[in-house]
Amino acid sequence: MNLDIPKKFSGLVSQAHQVAERYYRPISRKYDKAEHSYPRELDLLAGLLDGMNASSPEAVGATSASKRSVDSQDHANQNGGNMAALLGIMELCWGDVGLLLAMPRQGLGNAAIAAVANPQQLERFKGVWAAMAITEPGCGSDSAAIRTTATKLGDEYVLNGEKIFVTSGERADAVVVWATLDKALGRAAIKSFVVKKGTPGMTVTRLEKKLGIKASDTASISFNDCRVPASNMLGRPEVDVEKGFAGVMETFDNTRPLVAGMAIGVAKASLDRTRQLLGKSCPLDYSAPLLSVSHAEARLYELEANWQAARLLTLKAAWMADNRIANSKEASIAKAKAGRMANEVTLTCVELVGALGYGEDELLEKWARDSKILDIFEGTQQIQLLIIARRLLGKTSSELK
Repeated sequence: MNLDIPKKFSGLVSQAHQVAERYYRPISRKYDKAEHSYPRELDLLAGLLDGMNASSPEAVGATSASKRSVDSQDHANQNGGNMAALLGIMELCWGDVGLLLAMPRQGLGNAAIAAVANPQQLERFKGVWAAMAITEPGCGSDSAAIRTTATKLGDEYVLNGEKIFVTSGERADAVVVWATLDKALGRAAIKSFVVKKGTPGMTVTRLEKKLGIKASDTASISFNDCRVPASNMLGRPEVDVEKGFAGVMETFDNTRPLVAGMAIGVAKASLDRTRQLLGKSCPLDYSAPLLSVSHAEARLYELEANWQAARLLTLKAAWMADNRIANSKEASIAKAKAGRMANEVTLTCVELVGALGYGEDELLEKWARDSKILDIFEGTQQIQLLIIARRLLGKTSSELK
């Protein structure tokens, strides 16, 4: 594995960093204080991104996170859509995680469509801003415990149930809803459906007030006899008991590295700013042994090493997805490591700079609040460790709970 960033992505990384610095940072505090207010400034940026996707054969952003990015006849080392999406997200979250999550047509629902939709669906849902609805009041990290039902009725499916913590649930054009076709068949019967905004029977019931990522709306949505065209089911309609839950879970193999990338971006922002603030009174000497420098300096070096480890693990998971190498374990490793790392880094950076880190004059306290969700959503720290253990020990979910 070559640890250098591919040269073909250098322009993407540079542009994403400029957006983060000149576009996200100046409005970051504004929308942190104005929770539930839609950042209108993002419309122009989203339009520019749409234009790039329309003029380029390779998609940019969440829609590029697909295992189809590799030509099946080409077995050479590939750096494709998953790597591009990850590198862009790392830079944008250096600017603001909440604003990235609020970006039109760049949600996790878009990544889910890119990961599992067939060619006809990819064309039909092109340009649609899609949120992702998995979590339920009685179902958190155990996605297999979903109780929202999808009943076949002619050429439609009828959805009934409730979803909570849906990122961009109110603003998005559509929601990718996970539902079960038959509870008796367990995990194998869980499928995902694209439900367009305004569909009768779909109602946004509540907007959450949150600790962080306040620029992004988080909604609760109910489905009461909500009719969806059968063609809106993502992936195959057949229930494959042999394959079980694996088909739907493939979505996470693509999206978990992206969430890890968010954690890497916000942690890098905290490290960069802390390094600047400490450097004013404490010159940093990377050549000195840890035992011979101040505690603050030594702690900063440890955090930077921890950050680098998470970054490399995440790059590996994205690279494996681009090369169609099974990466379920590596995606969970990256998500678990990066989420925990971001929490530790951002909170410790607040401590290291003292009163400066706790006040609103600096964004350090905001980054600490924003980082907490990155260890929770898209699978909590605990569920990631459980998945990793199952993969390492060769155990099924029923054998190791």
